[in-house]
Amino acid sequence: MSLLRRNWISTFLSPHRVELVHLRRHIKSAQAEKQVAACEGADEGTAWGAALAQLKRMLPAGTGAEIHILLSNHFVRYAVIPPQSRIETPAELQAYAAFQMREIYGERTGGWELITSSWDPATGAVCAAIERGFLQELEELAASQRMKLKYVEPYFTSVFDHWHDRFGKGRAWFALVETGRLCLALLEGGAWLRILNQRILDDVEEELLVALEREALLFSGPAGTSGQVCLFAPEHPGLTLPEGSGWQIVPLEDKTRPAPAHYPFNNMTRTATPDA
Repeated sequence: MSLLRRNWISTFLSPHRVELVHLRRHIKSAQAEKQVAACEGADEGTAWGAALAQLKRMLPAGTGAEIHILLSNHFVRYAVIPPQSRIETPAELQAYAAFQMREIYGERTGGWELITSSWDPATGAVCAAIERGFLQELEELAASQRMKLKYVEPYFTSVFDHWHDRFGKGRAWFALVETGRLCLALLEGGAWLRILNQRILDDVEEELLVALEREALLFSGPAGTSGQVCLFAPEHPGLTLPEGSGWQIVPLEDKTRPAPAHYPFNNMTRTATPDA
């Protein structure tokens, strides 16, 4: 068996920039460096067209590398799939998820590819939706560059999977903030209760606080409008909530478990560290 491993490329795609990590694996060493480039014509065409075009300009051709793609939450829609004891097969789960997505987003879901998390009849699941045309373009781009498209993953679910054991078994608030976008989720006993994915229009701190208070009122009543929120916001270092608000931020990233190399950095020139 060969001791050499396939080189791989991990990339983060957002409407306004592309971040790319190229890891070359040898027998005894692995080096990774990050490239970052703004998307040209980001306000023109489809929501993802500029990011796709920029990725094409950045990818090396003919390397035979694997490529992993992390999608900004600007490109993904989410929904909680409630528990249902009668779901027994993958086909039934897919049909149930499609029904729930249509209830929320309407008939436009017909053009979306639905990706469902691990299913538990007692706790439900999460469904992520990505435009089918976008996925097809990514597959064609990888093939044209002679690369193997390993996976396409939503940013929100990737962050949750990376730190999932830090949310505990009780009630937990989880916030992911990126440039221009806030995702906020509520879990209880390992079950998803709510996912909010919205644009940030002005002040990050204010909009996070408003979202927390609104969602807490909806699910907890006035007595539950405070607590801890697990936060990952690498593009907003130092993000805090006002003293006296009743909310305390608990950062997910620390020295014991740093973010993977292909996650967005707040410092656009920083050299990446390979994933553990």
